[in-house]
Amino acid sequence: MTEVSPRQTSDTSQRIAKLLHSRATPIRGQLSVSFEFFPPATEAMQAKLWASIERLAPLSPAFMSVTYGAGGSTRDRTHATVKRILSDAGIRPAAHLTCVGATREEVDAVVRSYRDAGIGHIVALRGDPRDPAQGFTPHPGGYQNAADLVAGIRRIGDFDISVAAYPEKHPDSPDMQADLDNLKRKIDAGANRAITQFFFDNDTYLRFLDKARAHGISVPIVPGIMPVTNFNKLCRFADSCGAVIPPWLAQLFEGLDDNPEERKLIAASVAISQCERLLEHGVRSFHFYTLNRSELTRAICHSLGLRPLENKVLQNGAA
Repeated sequence: MTEVSPRQTSDTSQRIAKLLHSRATPIRGQLSVSFEFFPPATEAMQAKLWASIERLAPLSPAFMSVTYGAGGSTRDRTHATVKRILSDAGIRPAAHLTCVGATREEVDAVVRSYRDAGIGHIVALRGDPRDPAQGFTPHPGGYQNAADLVAGIRRIGDFDISVAAYPEKHPDSPDMQADLDNLKRKIDAGANRAITQFFFDNDTYLRFLDKARAHGISVPIVPGIMPVTNFNKLCRFADSCGAVIPPWLAQLFEGLDDNPEERKLIAASVAISQCERLLEHGVRSFHFYTLNRSELTRAICHSLGLRPLENKVLQNGAA
């Protein structure tokens, strides 16, 4: 492998500039974007999160989702964050919910609390235990899996429900057929859409989409896009969720550990190129894993033709 040279970085910068200004006519009306955040653990993280929300809210996303920690460890912080997105940002929030380590009654109480707070979109997930080495074991009095959870949410109210999909197979599934069967059960239980785990090989997503359609899954399957803010952290994420890091991606980031500006250029180029190619295949919805950062995600959205709405002002400050 070779390090990325200054010439390559310059070429990347020029490519980004060309992509950012390539659309003569914005295609806002044809696109839907959504952004995912995780609940902050400290006041400093809270400030960073809200700065990102303020910067992305003017793009009028379809929704902003907030994750749920392993074992349900961030339940209260997740709830507080989605409520603030709704009240202060005026953006439709989506709360992640899992069935790990809780009874049906406890999970149902959380669902009702979301309903009562005016939060009508839930991302229903099986979830992971706090100790991944233990593997997932359903709570004796709880929901057994994500499909069971979806059915339970649907019994409580008319929620918009998203579920997860895995173009490269969930690590716990024996094969892709079993994974598609599981996705079909979640959809049949009442889910409105699926959002994929992040991926970097577009052909993998497109093949998965074809297989899902052939499997009788007709709901939207929105690609999850992960802008690379930290390559080493990305590798850890990928290892835990079964996502593949292509050799070409590792080569692009090789030698850039101490060059944050060059990393940003490479990261933007990779994500913009991925989205541009998906657009060519008719994709019109994107879900961005922001990692509570806004810079790369906003640049990607700009390249897709999205522009801030001038009248989109947060209630607690400027857009």
